Amino acid sequence: MEPDFIVRAIALGVGATLVMDLWALFLKTCFNIPSLNYAMVGRWIGHFPKGQFTHLNIAQATPVNGEAIIGWTAHYLIGIAFAGILLLGWGEAWVASPTLLPALMIGVATVVAPFFLMQPCMGAGIAASKTPQPNTARLRSLMAHTSFGVGLYLAGLVLPVIE
Repeated sequence: MEPDFIVRAIALGVGATLVMDLWALFLKTCFNIPSLNYAMVGRWIGHFPKGQFTHLNIAQATPVNGEAIIGWTAHYLIGIAFAGILLLGWGEAWVASPTLLPALMIGVATVVAPFFLMQPCMGAGIAASKTPQPNTARLRSLMAHTSFGVGLYLAGLVLPVIE
């Protein structure tokens, strides 16, 4: 892996994840819509070394030391990894002239991770099927990941300025 690729993936991933978090803050502040509690993601990951990858209800699982830090760190590292996928797929051409469609495609596609990995493993079922309001949870996930795609595009526009 080239150093330029890694630096760009970090810049795009952090920028896009920050946009996603700002979107969540806007929803919380203006509409009192809660965001994902990343400490629960940290709790889930924190149980991996013990060989436990699935839970009936992650909120009822034994807390893990540093779970909030683990969760937030994972959130940003996952954003960087997804930015790397954008760069692998569209490469230098996209970096030289970012366009919205590839960024949105990656953003929307990333909803596969919570729908089919994280939510089932944390006890919420496939695509939040075991939550009290599955369609609301699905829409919120889709909006959050779409905001990540917008963030990839915006970070791509800013990237030449910081390079």
